[in-house]
Amino acid sequence: MEENIKIRPLKISDKTELAKLANNKKIWDNLRDYIPFPYGENDADLFITLARIENPKQTFAIAYKGKLSGIISLVIQMDVYQKSAEIGYWIGEPYWGNGIATKAIKLITAYGFDNLDLKRIYAGVFEYNMASMKVLEKNGYEKEGIFKKAIFKNDKVCDEHRFFKLNAK
Repeated sequence: MEENIKIRPLKISDKTELAKLANNKKIWDNLRDYIPFPYGENDADLFITLARIENPKQTFAIAYKGKLSGIISLVIQMDVYQKSAEIGYWIGEPYWGNGIATKAIKLITAYGFDNLDLKRIYAGVFEYNMASMKVLEKNGYEKEGIFKKAIFKNDKVCDEHRFFKLNAK
């Protein structure tokens, strides 16, 4: 099953499927507010355009059996944090429960450490997103702490659980 999961650069032809998958309130409820909702083809077009000009590449399509199933990215930090990146990801609802996030996190973590020379990758997870916490832990990410009442989403204040993984090299 794992061999059916890959990360690849985004293509212009991903636009329609990306818009369809991302236009889902259940996904948006676990993302930062700069991701628009509703999410349309114009949003997908802009996102793909920005991802395609990244240097180095940090944003990838997650493909399951050759089909776009989600997005994963590393956001390289600036200044004294330049050897760290924040990981972000989501899987389209039709693909939930297939181990896709677990494998995609494994792939992008290796990419970040091996190709981008990162020393640390971290993730912030909303307190109610237990599935995301589990896939990070499956990939050797450790819980670093809980930022109390740090998130304001959907008119509610909640905690952010922070996870990290260090480059063993």
